[in-house]
Amino acid sequence: MKIWVDADACPNVIKEILFKASQRTKTELTLVANQYLRTPPSPLITAVQVPSGFDVADSHIVQECSAGDLIVTADIPLAAEVLQKGAHALNPRGEFYDQENIRHRLAMRNFMEEMRSTGQVSGGSPPLGNRERMDFANALDKFLAQHK
Repeated sequence: MKIWVDADACPNVIKEILFKASQRTKTELTLVANQYLRTPPSPLITAVQVPSGFDVADSHIVQECSAGDLIVTADIPLAAEVLQKGAHALNPRGEFYDQENIRHRLAMRNFMEEMRSTGQVSGGSPPLGNRERMDFANALDKFLAQHK
């Protein structure tokens, strides 16, 4: 089991939690982004820089991940794709995507995207607070304890 991170939009505080968990549990961690990323010196932690472009990082993660891997992403279409491969998907707020909730989340995402394009709604999700950070850390720890 390996952890993959859709790192372009992943908050730094979540990356720090992942770095510590990787070291503690001896789990491979790969961050994928279209920009250079600094990572702690560790044979378990790598960063892959992909070319810029629409969904290039997502495509890399989908291509490289395996069933049973954990993908950390807030990107709902990416989560849907990795779920189809048998991987697990966790968002930075500590919520797992699964076959039951992904269709609803895709529909809501598409609806909100349409509302934003017409100017009826602006902005995105609120910033992560301490509660969401704790929820993420707890969900990650629980997952790693069950899947190692």
